[in-house]
Amino acid sequence: MKVCKFGGSSLSCSLQFEKVKNIIQKDNQRNVVIVSAPGKRSSDDNKITDLLYLTYFHIKYKVDFARVFDLVKERYLEIRDNLHLNVDLESEFASLEERMRSNKISEEELVSRGEYFNAKLMAAYLGYAFVDAKDVIFFNFDGRVNVEKTESSIKAIYALNNKIVIPGFYGCYPDGSISLFSRGGSDVTASYFAKALDVTMYENWTDVSGFFKADPKIVKNAQPIKEVSYDELRELSYMGASVLHEETIIPLLGSDIPLMVLNTNHPEESGTMISSECQDKDTLITGITGKKGFISLTFVKSRTSDKLKVMLQVLKVFDHLQISVEHIPSSIDSFSVIIEKDKMEHKYFDLIAEIKKIDDVLSVKEYDDIALIAVVGRNMVTKPGISGKILSVFGQEKVNIKLIDQSREEINIIVGIGNDDFERSINMLYQQFC
Repeated sequence: MKVCKFGGSSLSCSLQFEKVKNIIQKDNQRNVVIVSAPGKRSSDDNKITDLLYLTYFHIKYKVDFARVFDLVKERYLEIRDNLHLNVDLESEFASLEERMRSNKISEEELVSRGEYFNAKLMAAYLGYAFVDAKDVIFFNFDGRVNVEKTESSIKAIYALNNKIVIPGFYGCYPDGSISLFSRGGSDVTASYFAKALDVTMYENWTDVSGFFKADPKIVKNAQPIKEVSYDELRELSYMGASVLHEETIIPLLGSDIPLMVLNTNHPEESGTMISSECQDKDTLITGITGKKGFISLTFVKSRTSDKLKVMLQVLKVFDHLQISVEHIPSSIDSFSVIIEKDKMEHKYFDLIAEIKKIDDVLSVKEYDDIALIAVVGRNMVTKPGISGKILSVFGQEKVNIKLIDQSREEINIIVGIGNDDFERSINMLYQQFC
């Protein structure tokens, strides 16, 4: 048995639905299908999830939402009517709009309707049973998945219907209200189904033929990655490789369930295999990725202060303001905190004000314009001198390094540079090592 997850680009219109059905029908093991909301049909189109968020903001600020929500309805009606499906969307739309006008719907529930309606249509199209995610994916009030209850419910539902379609991205809190995963969370929904049902394969169908050794938008003719480990996937996804949600493999840890990333538009292509154990022991660098837009805040402490104590005080402020920290390089009298600039939002001044209340912090210096590049490879640990070779490339090309970090497992090396050197550095590393 296989779990198949189809992303938004794979389900953007009726033509894409036809491609999905052809894929499902070619393998009788594809019994469990998880769907995202419709994505863009073209570069100037809108994702349904974005339109639903926009609709909610209209409701929140008491602006007429009809024009925006009409765009949502049109997309689903196009799919239904072109595929000649007997699904009563109109009554569900009417009921939903009534709740929207009376402001009796949460943002999370409204946004979840993107996956909900798409799953309804896909179930009808395939002749599979529709299963609402709120009946099988359960969150605790702290936002974490109740794994035991979720796995038990998935097994029970599958025992009743062995060909099912489920909307991804959401579940429910203990009180029955809708809770969302973070964006792209349909990948995670599928992982919970794969683990609970102990499937032979989790297939994740998208609009690219797996992972590439570097972003094809940066490196021309970047080569595909044939296989990648769970640990490498976590590093690549977290540092910018956006094919899969970074939490996708967490439910699969401890299992031997392989995950294939495949292309809905080119199902004949081999894609990328993700597993706990990779057969390839020779490829040195699995992939090179990264992100721009980081800042560094450097805190200088008094020389008589205990560094650990000061660090804990500073990090408590970050935790209180819910600001994620990426790296913490340090020296004897100072330490830096690397943060994604966009995640600071309006919290920057609150952060600085709170930290200035800490007596042992003498000064705070900000360094903007930082990009992080991650060189990831499970086989680097077996080859001495790789860090030196990577750093020598930056030296030869006269790229100033602002940060170096390497995990103890030596699965990745992270280098901080200026934003302006980002694309050039990715290319020169790729040419040298890939």
